[in-house]
Amino acid sequence: MAFGLTWSRQARLAFWDIVAYVAGSNRDAASNLGRRIVESITSLGQFPAPGRMAPEFDDPATREAICRAFRIVYSVDTDKRRVEIVRVWHAARGIRGL
Repeated sequence: MAFGLTWSRQARLAFWDIVAYVAGSNRDAASNLGRRIVESITSLGQFPAPGRMAPEFDDPATREAICRAFRIVYSVDTDKRRVEIVRVWHAARGIRGL
């Protein structure tokens, strides 16, 4: 049985900011990038465990997946069978403010 997927407000805004930024120079690349990130997130609903624990959090339920140069930080609630996308973050930005 699949886990439900939710996005935090911050994750949604970051995702759309990323896509809009790339679209400013290449709309096709932005579309492809957005699709890849969404596919990575969708797969977390089926398989939430493969991501490693996000190293800056001391919580085994807070994990990350990598899609190209982007980190997808998410939280897994196994009791509620829910995955919440917490942040979508370009790896070059480091962890400050994450």
